[in-house]
Amino acid sequence: MSNTENTPAAPILLTGGTGNLGGHVLPLLRAAGRDVRVLTRSARTSDDEGVTYVTGDLSQDGDPGTAEALKGVETVVHLAGAPKGDEVTTGHLLRAAVAAGSVRHFLYMSVIGAGEVPFGYFRSKIAAEQAVLDSGLPYTILRAAQFHDFATNMFKTLAKSPVIPLPGVMRAQTVDVRDCAERVAALALGEPAGRAPDLAGPAVHPLNDLLRDYLRATGKRRLVLPAPLPGKAGRAYRDGVNLTLEGADLGTRTWEDFLAELTR
Repeated sequence: MSNTENTPAAPILLTGGTGNLGGHVLPLLRAAGRDVRVLTRSARTSDDEGVTYVTGDLSQDGDPGTAEALKGVETVVHLAGAPKGDEVTTGHLLRAAVAAGSVRHFLYMSVIGAGEVPFGYFRSKIAAEQAVLDSGLPYTILRAAQFHDFATNMFKTLAKSPVIPLPGVMRAQTVDVRDCAERVAALALGEPAGRAPDLAGPAVHPLNDLLRDYLRATGKRRLVLPAPLPGKAGRAYRDGVNLTLEGADLGTRTWEDFLAELTR
């Protein structure tokens, strides 16, 4: 056996590893036999010797914790995100990854509709995508639909009111977070793929239908009223820019199956 075959694979750096998606990706990477460093803002310990938590702050450019976490890393899986400012933290991570000199694959998690839906979150995502392209690092960008549990969390908040206004123009193609995690892990373990096929759920639903399904499944009775969505936002959702109807990978776990699990 050659020395190359004896050399262990470099650890993978995972951001957002304690979040919803990252919490599903981490065990998949470990099941593939890869050591993982998880960048966190607060100190944590691990019961798995193959998982190391490194304290760092992506909101700070030139953060020493981030630089330490990147030492010897060849693959970065960047799942950490926020409602705004994603292009800033992604830019900080990219500059640190370039400075590390070892990174050969930067995987960025984005959202379907980035650059087309006229809301700040989607603008931030397209700006972060551009930062990845401009970095010069070999990359994979995966755009996914919103998760099933994103929808249920939103509906849970809306259901605090006895009357729920909801734009009838909106449709959704929500995907299960576990389907997304499997796709992310497979891409991370492969070669840089550039812009990967989008990942969406197996069916398109009017948002009103999803809400009524949720209310029925949770035994809640609320009055749902149609609300206007004017301007660029209304036009974008009427055009379905948040959907991927062709050329996408589709998840297998349906909205109905997810709700059944949630309320079982």
